[in-house]
Amino acid sequence: MNNTAKQPIVEQPKKASIKQKKVSRSFFTPGEKILFLVFVLTVCFMCAKLISTQAAIYETNKEIQIVERQIQDQERVNKDLDIQISEESTYEKIQERAKAMGLDLTDKNIKVVEPK
Repeated sequence: MNNTAKQPIVEQPKKASIKQKKVSRSFFTPGEKILFLVFVLTVCFMCAKLISTQAAIYETNKEIQIVERQIQDQERVNKDLDIQISEESTYEKIQERAKAMGLDLTDKNIKVVEPK
């Protein structure tokens, strides 16, 4: 008698051929891509706005400097004219011109007027 126990052969169930889908995960999700695009567009817009503002400031400063230069030139001309007025309004100059025009100056006819 043979007492060797027979071991039942248990067949392991065959794994069903399940196709494992490769999950291809991209680095960024579509939502992240949209957010990134919006961020990049916002940064570009702000840079363009900054550059245009700086250009406007530069143009305004340039115009201010031109106007200041014109004011300085006009002030110089006005100062020269004031000096010329003070030189021409002396008593001697007035008397000289009056004699050149044939006028007779007497002390009774002369009135001194202060320039403004």
